[in-house]
Amino acid sequence: MKLRPEWFYVGLIVLLGGWVLHSFFQALLAACVTAIASWPLYIRFSSLLPQSARRSTSSLIFTCAMTLFVLVPLVFAFGALLTEGRALLVEIAAADKNGIAIPQGLVNVPLVGPWVVARWQSELGYPGALFAWTQRTDSAALLGLAQSLAQFMLRHAFIVGFTILILFFLYQEGEALAEEFRGLLRHRIGERAKGYVDLATRAVRASVNSMLVVGLFDGFAIGLAYAILAVPHATQWASITGLLAIVPFLGYVAVVALTLQLAMTGATGPALLSFGLGCGVLFCGDKIVRPVVARNGVRLGFVWVLMGCLGGFEVLGLIGLVIGPVVLTILRELWQQNVRDLQRRDVADPVSTMEQKA
Repeated sequence: MKLRPEWFYVGLIVLLGGWVLHSFFQALLAACVTAIASWPLYIRFSSLLPQSARRSTSSLIFTCAMTLFVLVPLVFAFGALLTEGRALLVEIAAADKNGIAIPQGLVNVPLVGPWVVARWQSELGYPGALFAWTQRTDSAALLGLAQSLAQFMLRHAFIVGFTILILFFLYQEGEALAEEFRGLLRHRIGERAKGYVDLATRAVRASVNSMLVVGLFDGFAIGLAYAILAVPHATQWASITGLLAIVPFLGYVAVVALTLQLAMTGATGPALLSFGLGCGVLFCGDKIVRPVVARNGVRLGFVWVLMGCLGGFEVLGLIGLVIGPVVLTILRELWQQNVRDLQRRDVADPVSTMEQKA
């Protein structure tokens, strides 16, 4: 088939458009996922308003509501964690003036206990040990770390800002865009397009639901464990851990921070127990609860859901937790559809099939 010249220019324009918009790719994905997951709620909310106010007022109010629903808990979690971290640093600095004491249970640890105690006494047991460590730290490396952290924060603030702006636009124009997208797919791949779109929509909502369920599960389970262990501020620590646990492996930061805080107060037993229980709950949430909940919508096996979540997170960050399983779901559907087509072709033309085998 001869390639028509206009296809070259169309492809060139598409590449240029992708190059121009590549900085907004994550914001666009995040806004699309949020709009798809919350669209049924938006339709219900919009139906409660007068017809004249549905297009502008409903989209503005609902965008603000979704922004508060998503950002406020995360800001609270990070703020509370920073506050607890600052208190921990103050306690460590105070203990460093007289030498940081060895945790009571560390001496009785089999095999490695004596070695750890000796290393602790030589590195941390004398007054000003941590201050001496900071003096040996490369200031250029610390400056580079601070610059990287600042760039990371600015980059994600940029993504969040444009996500909110795009989300407002999607709530306003979502129905028209969805209809145009379905029509384009129907024109290109036929009547199967509707099935693919419906499958992707269900997968997106199932993935988002899995994130919310994991956060709730981890928060309640860890809160119960901390309450049994009589951990100070158990409810606050459970809230922080549950909110951060929406992102795989981020909840462990809160567990480690609590463990260090308890260890600094001399509560070695509760520190070790809280660390073990916290890690156990987070492991169950990430490896069991998240794939089980997502599987109901994406119809993938446990291993595939897990790989989709972790692989998507590695490539796209937080939004990859949703996109990863959705991509694998569509890929699985395409594979099964092609297998079914081949089977129908073999049944319809058995003579040709036998000749090919021969």
